[in-house]
Amino acid sequence: MRKKKLRLGDIYLITLPNGKFAFGRLFKESTLAIYKGTYDNASELPVSEEYAFILGVYTDLLHDGKWEIVGNRPFLSDDDAWPPPKCIKHVFNGKYSLYIKGEITPSSEEVCKDLERVAAWDRHHVVDRIMGDNKWNPE
Repeated sequence: MRKKKLRLGDIYLITLPNGKFAFGRLFKESTLAIYKGTYDNASELPVSEEYAFILGVYTDLLHDGKWEIVGNRPFLSDDDAWPPPKCIKHVFNGKYSLYIKGEITPSSEEVCKDLERVAAWDRHHVVDRIMGDNKWNPE
């Protein structure tokens, strides 16, 4: 099977186990911004760019067709397509770094405390988080 070319701004439909739907918008670096709220109808696209959370996902999830692409909302600029800064907590020394636009710079716990951690989430983890299950939170 030929991989479908990913387009920044693609809107993915995420079917939830309760019969509802969520939507995610593709940013650079296989990052999905999950829109706030869940929807009863798959055609109820969110009307504004308000996100519940933004996280990295495994790229194959974006290619395999299980999450259907139902629209595209282009970014105003190339710079807008970058996900917000993320945090890295180094396992061996406990130090913190920021990950911004593909670059890693030293940081602190204080700066990182409210940032998403750098990670690649699998499909069931994303669905769990949308459903309110925070067992994947490293804190």
